[in-house]
Amino acid sequence: MKKYDYVLVGSGLYAGVWANEARKRGRRCLVVEKRNHIGGNVYCEEVEGIHVHRYGAHIFHTSDRAVWDYVNGLAEFNRYTNSPMANYRGEMYNMPFNMNTFSKMWGISTPKEAMTIIEKQRRSVVGEPANLEEQAIRLVGTDIYKKLVKGYTEKQWGRDCRELPAFIIKRLPVRFTYDNNYFNDLYQGIPIGGYNVMIDKMFEDCDIHTGIDYLEHRDYYEKLGEVTVYTGAIDAFFEYQFGRLEYRSLRFETETLDMENYQGVAVVNYTDRETPYTRIIEHKHFEFGTQPKTVITREYPEDWKEGAEAYYTVNDEKNQQLYQKYAELAAQEKKVIFGGRLAEYKYYDMDKVIASALGRIRKYGM
Repeated sequence: MKKYDYVLVGSGLYAGVWANEARKRGRRCLVVEKRNHIGGNVYCEEVEGIHVHRYGAHIFHTSDRAVWDYVNGLAEFNRYTNSPMANYRGEMYNMPFNMNTFSKMWGISTPKEAMTIIEKQRRSVVGEPANLEEQAIRLVGTDIYKKLVKGYTEKQWGRDCRELPAFIIKRLPVRFTYDNNYFNDLYQGIPIGGYNVMIDKMFEDCDIHTGIDYLEHRDYYEKLGEVTVYTGAIDAFFEYQFGRLEYRSLRFETETLDMENYQGVAVVNYTDRETPYTRIIEHKHFEFGTQPKTVITREYPEDWKEGAEAYYTVNDEKNQQLYQKYAELAAQEKKVIFGGRLAEYKYYDMDKVIASALGRIRKYGM
């Protein structure tokens, strides 16, 4: 009889759902986390009474009522609505692209005027779009592309838009209404007290080992648990035997400012190519803070190198083919369940991670 029913490798939302559901069923869990804290990328630090999203802005949104009820059973959510702004060389534009954006850009006031301009500009791309630039122009026209898409995207991916495949931008939200709500989902918000409230509830009653690289101590931890739920990088689990998957990384610069309000909104995207960061996050606005000071974070995209955090998968054909080789190996593992963003090499919104974990648990029959 092993000491634990589950050894959970990583402590983000996927592992958190397993831990929470296991506790409900009287199962025992051990969490092995490489970082010095639990919570994965939704972890928050408290600075000057402000819950700082340490690994970038995380706004929970979903149209899945079951998932919304699930997270509200873990924490109470506020009414935060994501309405970011775009800064192009000092010009401020509303996002997503809507009538407020078009009115500012072209000095127009009606949906018909906006549609006419965009439709005319779309015609500059003839035939099937050959790259991301052509795909974006086909979707939103040249003016919006040049000011609000091109520079941001090139910083995010570290390559010229003409060198990026068209499928990266399958769609760009364009609304012909005066609506600054970024998401179309039915529900959205931020946990009151920050995401740690939710995470702490998820991992309640678990034994937790932080600061430990599971892969360096795999034999030891395999002996402790009946089943391993692995949420780390799938290529690392198999010792990169087919080669390394590619990622994009991020670097964050956070500072505390002696002022109440720096930018008036939680997120401002910097869409020109020259500004080295992609956005500035002012964390207090996620929870409508009134603290006398404020905390901001500048977010810089970077090439991923070994040892850096892997934030975004590079979902091109080469990497997908490589991932499939690892997925075939993973399917042969009888005592290991692979799940989450890194283990499935997939970009996941938070609600989709939770839904995926709940679905896997049902299939597994915990």
